[in-house]
Amino acid sequence: MKDNFSHSPKDYSQYRPKYPQELIEYLIQLVNNTGKLWDCGTGNGQLAAALAPYFERVEATDISRQQIAEAKQKENINYTAVPAERTNFPGSFFNLVTVAQAVHWFEFQDFYREVKRVLKPGGVICITGYGLIRANSQINEIVDDFYKNTVGPYWDVERKYLEQEYKTIPFPFEEINAPQFFIRYAWTLEQLLGYLRTWSAVSHFQRANHYDPVEKIAGPLRESFGEKAEVSFPLLLRVGRN
Repeated sequence: MKDNFSHSPKDYSQYRPKYPQELIEYLIQLVNNTGKLWDCGTGNGQLAAALAPYFERVEATDISRQQIAEAKQKENINYTAVPAERTNFPGSFFNLVTVAQAVHWFEFQDFYREVKRVLKPGGVICITGYGLIRANSQINEIVDDFYKNTVGPYWDVERKYLEQEYKTIPFPFEEINAPQFFIRYAWTLEQLLGYLRTWSAVSHFQRANHYDPVEKIAGPLRESFGEKAEVSFPLLLRVGRN
């Protein structure tokens, strides 16, 4: 599994969007016994922390110790630096398994084998993430050009799964037809620029070219932005039962 995010855990924690309460409530109502949760590829624990109040125990795993060091701490969350494909959890242990903006980095066959081993019969798996940020038409045009042309050649090949809205990933579970959710914010320009700098393609570009490509669009974005702008991210969801 690639680790593209250990270099900027503080920025990731500060600028990456959080998952909406509507998603949390939807997942809770799918799980009859909200006893134990495994959040794989937890990063800095955004989804794990949001779900923690509803579970007796949360196991949150990631390969990045740096990301875990920035994670949101709660009494019932245990963070461990291990690959999602190989854990020491007991069999038939979890009521819910979640993966947020991470499954495209996993080895699918090995990961799903592990999920089927540790998820209880009838337990739920939720794979989620979010698509490209949307705002007003001027901002969208700048961001789209930046995404496709400036840093486009620097995206990892796994990015295609997000572009395909996770519809093309393997999913060997009894699928549940999930509703559409959105993440919505009123963001300042600083928040938008900070978010763009968390993109893995931006980091790859910087290492190859030795300058920050986000600076080149900061001026045009400022002209289109105003004091704050309404931004949204469409949530991607694959939900199923074991």
